[in-house]
Amino acid sequence: MITDLNQQKSPAWEKVMTARSEERFNGLEIMNAIFESFFELHGDRSYGDDCAVAGGLAYLGQRPVTVILQQKGRGYSQRLSHRNGMMLPEGYRKALRLMKQAEKFNRPIVCIIDTPGAYPGVEAEQRGQAEAIARNICEMSILKVPVLSLIIGEGGSGGALALGVANRIIMLENAVFSVVSPEGCASILWKDSSRAPQAAEQLKLTSAELQQLQVIDSIVQEGENSEDMYDEIRKKITSSFDQLCNLTPTQIVEQRIQKFRRMGIPSDTKGEICYR
Repeated sequence: MITDLNQQKSPAWEKVMTARSEERFNGLEIMNAIFESFFELHGDRSYGDDCAVAGGLAYLGQRPVTVILQQKGRGYSQRLSHRNGMMLPEGYRKALRLMKQAEKFNRPIVCIIDTPGAYPGVEAEQRGQAEAIARNICEMSILKVPVLSLIIGEGGSGGALALGVANRIIMLENAVFSVVSPEGCASILWKDSSRAPQAAEQLKLTSAELQQLQVIDSIVQEGENSEDMYDEIRKKITSSFDQLCNLTPTQIVEQRIQKFRRMGIPSDTKGEICYR
């Protein structure tokens, strides 16, 4: 029987609240601290632009990369205009356009994830939200250049999964990552969104739990000194690309496939795993 966590302290729910804090650093701040000479590119070449996601070219040291980041914004007006980081179909198509451009010019890709989920409005459904997310997941799985996803706050539902099919997934200590929000999970299972703290415990959405399940590859500790955190992120991204860029395109795709096949298997599992 599942213990009701609404009446007691829930560590996972506290992580969710921390990840959602308006005082937390955002994607633009982290991007500016880690990369240099960012040049933003706009539009999906089909419908329009989406300010909930930014993307373009930048340098990681001497290495040219493509950076795609979800933007919640800072303050009420920005959060409203950016829809709190919830992307529209044109946002996912813009991201995919930049990924395909990166593949053409052999540039590694960094996706910075921070969203409660994809935008749920009528206009998003009219413009093909589900198809846009599904196509990103499909196309990212076969990209022939290294892809790294960095989860800095909320990694919620399909809104995060559409930028999360990567060779390496790095997560900040107090970030969360899940296929559904705790409120959404509680509403589906118990028809009661107030049981979100209970759902958060069962979803295994914290960084430590996800690393143990091999969903993510490494965790960046968050301390009082943000410069130390930025430096650690930079080192982890650089180290990942140093390894991945030595692989052939075929090996890069195969490594990504095998990574996702291992997901959900506890890291302490021993013996051979047979995939069918």
